[in-house]
Amino acid sequence: MAKTALDESRDPLAIAEEWLDGGRKVAIATVIETWGSASRPVGSHLVIDSEGNFHGSVSGGCVEGTVISEAIDVIDAGKPKMLEFGVADETAWRVGLSCGGRIKVYVERLG
Repeated sequence: MAKTALDESRDPLAIAEEWLDGGRKVAIATVIETWGSASRPVGSHLVIDSEGNFHGSVSGGCVEGTVISEAIDVIDAGKPKMLEFGVADETAWRVGLSCGGRIKVYVERLG
């Protein structure tokens, strides 16, 4: 199956709907809280399919890898997860969120 480039200006929710209509298993990650210096506002979305394809952003790239990995687990298990990243958390440095902010991301399976 050939992969096509996605228009980055497209709404991640529209992408999620297309992927679901195409038979993919999909999760959505949503920024639900920010504090301090956060690169994406509350309500930002990242959609992920079971193969690790993704569209959108929850942190401007800082924590996307971890969120994608957790989203694949959510797709498999069917149970949502609340993820928190911040400079006070040692995982923030590991995933690259050293900008001084903190974010909460809710990840849930769609469909």
